[in-house]
Amino acid sequence: MPRSRFAGSLSSPSVDVAIDMGNPLLNLTVDGFLKIGAVAATRAAAEDVYHIVKKGSISKHNCEHTLKKMCKEGAYWGTVAGVYVGMEYGMERIRGTRDWKNAMIGGALTGLLVSAASNNNKDKVVIDAITGGAIATAAEFIGYIT
Repeated sequence: MPRSRFAGSLSSPSVDVAIDMGNPLLNLTVDGFLKIGAVAATRAAAEDVYHIVKKGSISKHNCEHTLKKMCKEGAYWGTVAGVYVGMEYGMERIRGTRDWKNAMIGGALTGLLVSAASNNNKDKVVIDAITGGAIATAAEFIGYIT
């Protein structure tokens, strides 16, 4: 009886950007900004390309709109990532230990700051802080599993 086999390996791509700002906090913050900002810009570009292909036509206006959206999304999500990475590193330095609680506190503070900067009401700011802490903690626990 014929048999077949499949063997393979899957590894995640590694993007290492080395920027020395002279301070570990700044290094991590800039690194987070660049990496997540690039991901957000790529997502915005892919989304707009899908809409352009679906529509069946491309114009100078579409290209300009896509470029503006890429810059806006990249800057926004890059900033959020930079704030989160900085907060988590700050918690690690203050507490003197590296564990999931740093992610939880960093995520909560990031959610609070981003929401407060968006001029949301008090209840929305608290909910966003809880959400930020929960997402960061879940991501940290998933990181422990893999």
